[in-house]
Parts: sequence; structure tokens; C-alpha cells
Amino acid sequence: MGLTRSFRELVQARVARDPEFATALLREGVDAMLSGDVDAGKSILRDYIKATVGFETLGKATGTQPKSLIRMFGARGNPQARNLFSVIGYLQKRAGIELHVSAER
Repeated sequence: MGLTRSFRELVQARVARDPEFATALLREGVDAMLSGDVDAGKSILRDYIKATVGFETLGKATGTQPKSLIRMFGARGNPQARNLFSVIGYLQKRAGIELHVSAER
């Protein structure tokens, strides 16, 4: 049996070649967090960050140490709202999109 690429590598390759997929991934990460699945949201956003801007650039843009960001989006991370919204704000600007929350009945 041949070697296969990891799921994360496949996601990163797809994000690099498909801007619509990248936008959908960012939206899905934020949606997951808003719906209460914080762990899935952090995981999706971590993959998105790695595939797009990287933690070094994100740290410079948000004024947060890259290692802190890596921990924040790790399995045991517990991001503070201020840091999380700073990251999401930057990612939106960089992607050229605006995410909005709407109430469904």
C-alpha cells in the first residue's frame, strides 16, 4: 500500500488552490464555535490559519505571540474572547469577507 497524505495536508493543499473552499473553511470554523462546538471550531480555524496566513504573521498582525496563538487553537487551549475576536477580525479582513450572525427561528 502506498503512502497517503494526512488529512491536514489535504486541507492545506485544497485551501491553497481553492479560495472558495478557504472561505467556507473559515465560515465553518466560526460557525462551529458559535454553535457551541468550540473544540471543532478551534481545530478548523487552526487548519485554516496554517494553510493561509501562518501563526507568525497572525501573531504580528494581532499583537499576540505565535506560541500563544498555537496554544490557543490547540486541543487544550482556552482562548479569551478579546484574542479570539482579534484573530477572527484579522482573518476576515485578510480573506476579504465579512461574517455576520443572524438569528434563526
